[in-house]
Amino acid sequence: MRFSWTGLILAPLLVPVMISMIVAPMLSSQDMGNPVLGFLILLIAGCVVSYGTTIFLLLPCLFLLSLWRPVTAFRACLLGLLLGALMFVPLTWLVWTSSGPDSGPPTESFLAFFARWTADPMTAMFPLAGLMTAGLYWWLATQQPRPVNTLAG
Repeated sequence: MRFSWTGLILAPLLVPVMISMIVAPMLSSQDMGNPVLGFLILLIAGCVVSYGTTIFLLLPCLFLLSLWRPVTAFRACLLGLLLGALMFVPLTWLVWTSSGPDSGPPTESFLAFFARWTADPMTAMFPLAGLMTAGLYWWLATQQPRPVNTLAG
């Protein structure tokens, strides 16, 4: 599978923009805050996770997959789904480390915390985000560039 700068720039941006557009108005209505500021904060945090995962996990895994098998849309999306589910673990660990009283050390074990967080329906967001990002990257990377018409004369 060939590398695509357009895919690298646009694919990881889709999910953070969508989530920020959905969540920021809900947060601003509850806290009476500025929805634009909430959108930007959520977008920046989401982009850090999304671009980091794409650059350091998805692209190397797609490269290794392309050495082993041809990368089809199904395989790219399945890889994104698996990597999205995998990213849930370190992010949950990050939240667990500050889950104690006054954001201090945790009071429960990581396994108990992980089991509780895994039962949350929002957990499905991670594999779906990975699937959407990988699918969009694959689509952008496989698009043939259009020939440029030049007028001679």
